[in-house]
Amino acid sequence: MLPLGALLSGTALLLLGSGLLGTLLGVRGSYEGYGDQVLGLIMSGYFLGFFLGTFLAPRAIRRMGHIRAFSFFGALFASTVLAHAIWVTPVTWGLLRVATGLAVVGLYTVIESWLNATVEGAQRGRVFAVYMVINLAALAIGQQFLRLAAPESFALFSLVAILICAAMLPVTATRMAQPVMSPSERLGVRRLFRLAPAAGVGSLFSGISIGTFWGLAPVYAGRLELDNESVAMFMTVTIVGGALLQWPIGRLSDSGDRRRTLAISSLGAAVAAGAALFVASPTGAGLYIVYFLYGGLSFAIYPVAVAHLLDHVAPEDLLPACSTNLLLHGLGAALGPALAGFAMGRFGPGAFPGLLLVVHVLLAAYVASRLLIRTRVVAGDAHFHAMLRTSPTAMEMLPEVDAAQDELEGTTESAAPDPAEGPVEPDAGIREQ
Repeated sequence: MLPLGALLSGTALLLLGSGLLGTLLGVRGSYEGYGDQVLGLIMSGYFLGFFLGTFLAPRAIRRMGHIRAFSFFGALFASTVLAHAIWVTPVTWGLLRVATGLAVVGLYTVIESWLNATVEGAQRGRVFAVYMVINLAALAIGQQFLRLAAPESFALFSLVAILICAAMLPVTATRMAQPVMSPSERLGVRRLFRLAPAAGVGSLFSGISIGTFWGLAPVYAGRLELDNESVAMFMTVTIVGGALLQWPIGRLSDSGDRRRTLAISSLGAAVAAGAALFVASPTGAGLYIVYFLYGGLSFAIYPVAVAHLLDHVAPEDLLPACSTNLLLHGLGAALGPALAGFAMGRFGPGAFPGLLLVVHVLLAAYVASRLLIRTRVVAGDAHFHAMLRTSPTAMEMLPEVDAAQDELEGTTESAAPDPAEGPVEPDAGIREQ
């Protein structure tokens, strides 16, 4: 693990800054008087950039190399962060959020492809788990930096830029060999829905809920008249819930039909979101408890959907299917803040948990209907892995995907004729045409 310290420390610093920035912009936008609908569109810009970056970033990395690409995307990220504090208009912020999303997915792709190339197959599962723990911990801790200065000042934007620049230092100074990045394949959406419809729908609806949370939860908390310290704690508590409850939910999903776990988690998240509508005091402990549970239940939906997909896809389709599943999640994440912003602008802050309630009820109803329509037999031996949505390259670190790739390579090698044995004779049981 020691040689990977540069990549993992760079990830931690990057996510500290990225976690702070999203919350900072929501609070600062409210301070500037931007309406909920405007803020929703601005925040959707980040996920739109992230979605586009999954197509554009790998090409840039193959062209530049990993170290130069990481420097390029890091400089782009730091520049856009500081530009938010200089040009404070909705249109400018929307464009900057698109550029930020593109930069972040580029940084993720560099780190994750490097991890893939460096880690041996037997260690991939452990490294993937450590990597995701670092992601969640850094995002949770980064929220607390909101306490350090007033959001309307330049200081917090400068701090984010400093963290991003600091993240570049260990990665660009590493002596590890740069890997060769091969083009990634994707499975057609129609085929994905034929193979594992619950996984595709689960990823799409999970994207809507998670995108809504990351984009507008700080705005929602501000509309409840929470001060900046309380907004930071609200975000941290939800993220910690999302980190801690993934493991027991994952064990439940490994014990039977994952669609049942998907339906239960969705229904539980809907109940938690509904309870948020009736919290007596938005400044009391009840709000934190409700969103701790909501985070734990909703954050687990995407990894359960991925595990369900791994159960029912052939080895040669695992990686392309995971990439397509990730794109569906990204599409939902781009839609979520825009929908939530429109609803909050029309119906008030209660529309935030109201939308989450509707999304999770619809998902639970769909998955329950699939359970009634069709009984599925698990074909593979996949396991749940706690995760966040990052880049398609992260899917290559999953042990199931790695094993499938090794199996395919072994099959290809065994099928190749040995030149020393001469030409292959036709099978005696097959009549020559």
